[in-house]
Amino acid sequence: MCGIVGVVAKTPVNQLLYDGLLVLQHRGQDAAGIVTGEGSVFHMHKGQGLVRDVFRTRNMRSLLGNAGIGHVRYPTAGSATSLAESQPFYVNSPFGIVLAHNGNLTNDKQLKDEMYRTDLRHINTNSDSEALLNVLAHELSRRVQGPRLTPEIVFDAVTAVHQRVRGAYAVVAMIAGFGLVAFRDPHGIRPLSLGTHQTAEGTEYLVASESVVVDTMGFKLERDVAPGEAIFVSFEGEFHSRQCHPNPKLVPCIFEHVYFARPDSVIDGISVHEARLKMGVRLADKVRSMVPALDIDVVIPIPDTSRDAALELANVLGLPYREGFIKNRYIGRTFIMPGQASRKKSVRQKLNPIAVEFRGKNVLLVDDSIVRGTTSQQIVQMVRDCGARKVYLASAAPPVKFPHVYGIDMPTRAELIATGRSDDEIAEEIGADAVIYQELDALKAACSEASGGRIVEFETSCFDGNYITGDISDAYLDELEAKRLSPLSTKFKDSDSDSRVLDLNIGVAEQNLI
Repeated sequence: MCGIVGVVAKTPVNQLLYDGLLVLQHRGQDAAGIVTGEGSVFHMHKGQGLVRDVFRTRNMRSLLGNAGIGHVRYPTAGSATSLAESQPFYVNSPFGIVLAHNGNLTNDKQLKDEMYRTDLRHINTNSDSEALLNVLAHELSRRVQGPRLTPEIVFDAVTAVHQRVRGAYAVVAMIAGFGLVAFRDPHGIRPLSLGTHQTAEGTEYLVASESVVVDTMGFKLERDVAPGEAIFVSFEGEFHSRQCHPNPKLVPCIFEHVYFARPDSVIDGISVHEARLKMGVRLADKVRSMVPALDIDVVIPIPDTSRDAALELANVLGLPYREGFIKNRYIGRTFIMPGQASRKKSVRQKLNPIAVEFRGKNVLLVDDSIVRGTTSQQIVQMVRDCGARKVYLASAAPPVKFPHVYGIDMPTRAELIATGRSDDEIAEEIGADAVIYQELDALKAACSEASGGRIVEFETSCFDGNYITGDISDAYLDELEAKRLSPLSTKFKDSDSDSRVLDLNIGVAEQNLI
């Protein structure tokens, strides 16, 4: 999962982009990058690490211009340690294009082969985002004649991108001398919000992975970019949009609401906070049916994402709700740490139990989900060490049994604790007295209800193995897992180096927009 932001404003955008990436830091902590557009010149700075570590005052001063895009990276394809795979990516033809991408392409191998054999383009990294950029660049180059570009040409190129690309993608890009482009895959798997800000000089436009960026930057949330839709905003502030797919259908990733998105975000009209509250209501029904006579003294969330569900669960069951863990907020989110060794090491560093809340009690822990089980196992043991009599663990999500190939790092079936295990076996593995999972239908109903009934279908492949793009086979998953487990893979290799950075100033000839 990654976070993206793009803006066309009337004043310099370097600080706005930096602040926007800070708001999206929860979506990726591996690397960060910003590109600004100043006339026909791009200014780029990107590097490995957190936003606050990548950008210094001297870097910010060099990011000139009233338009730009930014990216925070959590690697789902390619290498976690490669500076070359930090985004945004740049290609010099046609015109000069920079691109940032949230999601994961499922046919990137085919695309890279086509790029080499047919389009005669070189892909320099293992990143699917670089392949996506080159597909867009190639489709633009096929349609332009001379140094002139129209919004219609941009939309026709995006239409061709939809025809060639499979998977999940929310994209922001800039075309040097012309403007900002943003588009979303035909299923709307990954989110993309659109906001505006009125000034004396005219309207400013912002797109971002989550609406919380729109809110905190002082913009007004207008809507979400629709599945299959593309928008184009010229550097002069002229807004254009067009549906670029013949059969778009909104099937958003439900894991955004379970775990990734901030609770103060609204995605496709669904309040993430409200969706999680409704998950808690339905999880309460499951707990009531599984725990005899509600043999529970206290409900305690595993911070942070599960708080909403745990609070509502406790309210419905009439049980005390307590905070039992103190979180060190200067440690990265364990789920997206680059390697399993780091993940195991970091759990004890980031969560410390308040022993008095557990001692002598039957405790119901509530988590947003249980993926690998390594974190859950350590937390349950910490609670037992504090003197808890019984430890139940409830998950606001169903068992994760299948790889997620649309931008979430859980590609190996053997790593998923629910694969091939019953609930009792999972409880034994984790060390809990019982594990209680949300039913999938209940999870979908909770999110649908939060949408006011407008959205009834969600992308839930990690729970049920149904892949909405229709191109995922067992052979594909086997190849993905083999690549991940290869000793030559550097994807999850821990880096001992400090944040490495790349600065570029890219100039191109003056362009004309009709």
